[in-house]
Amino acid sequence: MTIMIEIERPARLAGLAPAKLRILETADLLFYDEGIRAVGVDRLISSSSVTKATFYKHYGSKDRLIGDYVDYRHRCAAEELADLVEAHIEPEAVLRALQESIATQISSPEFRGCAFINAAAEFSDPMHPVRRSVVAHREWFVGVLEQLLRAMGHPLAGDAADDLVLARDGAMTGGYAGDPIAASTALARAFDRVISGARL
Repeated sequence: MTIMIEIERPARLAGLAPAKLRILETADLLFYDEGIRAVGVDRLISSSSVTKATFYKHYGSKDRLIGDYVDYRHRCAAEELADLVEAHIEPEAVLRALQESIATQISSPEFRGCAFINAAAEFSDPMHPVRRSVVAHREWFVGVLEQLLRAMGHPLAGDAADDLVLARDGAMTGGYAGDPIAASTALARAFDRVISGARL
């Protein structure tokens, strides 16, 4: 069955000033590796090799940079899924490639869990912009999975998409806190169950 969906790619960041992009890329590394609240503005400035004036010119505050960091992570995820759809065409092949991508992330030495779950854990207010961005990302992700599963003819595509997202959450959390191999194996079983449900 040929897939009939397209993943909308976010606008590229190529137009960003080099210093602004460097700050964002530095924040991406530090926020993910050490935690958003643990990294102060002075650390971001020194690690980005920019002046304080340059930092505030481009971002104005750490809060704005945090928002851009979460958006940057979403852009990366959207680009990856769009690439998988273009490369594999068939919905089952896309899902298998996604499963493999998640397993690869989990086994990486730099892996620190899901960046979106980590960000949500640092901001308890459900109305905080970071939490709302995380919710928007997760809704987008569920929607993409639902489209893929519907294209496969899954009778409960929405429920199955929820199952895959929760399986991914568990594998990422368990893979970081525990055994990455066991987490990836459990994730594969979850994908097997969901995909087999489309063949009934």
